[in-house]
Amino acid sequence: MSIRNWPDTERPREKLLAQGGNALTDAELLAVFLGSGRRGQSAVDLGRTLLVGAGGLKPLLDTPRVRAIGEVAWCRLLAALELGRRYLDAEMKNATSLADPATSARYLKSRLGGYPYEVFACLFLDSRHRVIAFEELFRGSIDGASVHPREVVRRCLAHNAAAVIFAHNHPSGISEPSQADRMITTRLREALGLIEVRVLDHIVVGDGVPTSLAERGWL
Repeated sequence: MSIRNWPDTERPREKLLAQGGNALTDAELLAVFLGSGRRGQSAVDLGRTLLVGAGGLKPLLDTPRVRAIGEVAWCRLLAALELGRRYLDAEMKNATSLADPATSARYLKSRLGGYPYEVFACLFLDSRHRVIAFEELFRGSIDGASVHPREVVRRCLAHNAAAVIFAHNHPSGISEPSQADRMITTRLREALGLIEVRVLDHIVVGDGVPTSLAERGWL
């Protein structure tokens, strides 16, 4: 059935205007940019097909060019993505401090939430907890073998960081920290303590609200 024949409350554009972007699924948001589907598929169906084929939203948007999307729609999508990145980066850099877990959690979820595999990242902060840089440091299973304290120490020294916030995603969508998450956080905190860099938080990103180890009292 064509989207034109859907109830107003279910059409992506109308839903976006009435309820805001948070009410739309990834496929529905893609449908707004696509504008139309193809024979036998609505724009929402096409969006779902693209997401499944790529393995998620972030892998799809990181692809140099998706042939199933017209050039104009693809350019609009990339431009919107870049605007979102610049907005978030500006928000982070203009923040007076990142001591509030909710502020950093929102940013980190936007950066890590779409990966189909685990990514361990770090926000490097100055002595006033303002952002110096954001880096994705490791990919793969997050455990003692894949996160190397020596490399984290090296990057902290390179940025002259005074504090850090760690983050990684759980592709399962469950943001509950594992025992391995807690153990590597302790190892990193001990290593960074030797160079007087504070670990302010370690945030685990899933489908819902990210989990802050600092808020749990585990730092």
